[in-house]
Amino acid sequence: MRKPSEILWSEVREVFDAIISHPFIEELSSGSLDEEIFKYYVIQDALYLDEYSRVLATLAGKAPREEWVKVFAEDSVAILEFEKTLHKEYFSVWGITPENLRKTPLTPTNMGYVNHLWRTVLLSEFPEGVAAVTPCYWIYLEVGRHLERVGSPHKLYSKWILLYSSKEYAKYVERVLEILDEVLSHASTDLWSRALRAFKLSTVYEYMFWDSAYRMERFPFSYAT
Repeated sequence: MRKPSEILWSEVREVFDAIISHPFIEELSSGSLDEEIFKYYVIQDALYLDEYSRVLATLAGKAPREEWVKVFAEDSVAILEFEKTLHKEYFSVWGITPENLRKTPLTPTNMGYVNHLWRTVLLSEFPEGVAAVTPCYWIYLEVGRHLERVGSPHKLYSKWILLYSSKEYAKYVERVLEILDEVLSHASTDLWSRALRAFKLSTVYEYMFWDSAYRMERFPFSYAT
């Protein structure tokens, strides 16, 4: 009998295949990706992670088991320390300051993704929230593993690949997948349907995130005050 996570992955395989064949990922691997596009992506990713860490902290507060509270609480902090270490290295190279980041608005796709996560975690049951946050963990690991096999001649891109293909990062993903499998192992038909939808939508947003970065997406009008 297949695990819930295996079933969920089979449901989004088409999306994952589209991700690894997207020009952003292919050019990152070949080293031909325009560094301005990569910079745009990293900035948006840093803004996303600020929100994502808070989403995980909120999910921790809804966890019915103490050990699950600990996992998501730890991860909410680890994201700020583990992944942002690499971001800070990039920002140092590019001369980007915290003030620059604070003044940068979320893109439409980034805002949509963040709002989807907040809405699901705040308004839905814990298993559905877990399903919504899991693709961010899992997709990056699988993309990292895919790119590890081919590498990148570009120094900045190679560091990105090393982070997301690392055994250290894999440990974070594996323990969340264990929680996902447990909370959905005896899910009702209705809960399973809602969790699947949340998981699928987050995976689609993962594709859209890279695509929006490649297009350097912006709102058509400024809303800054």
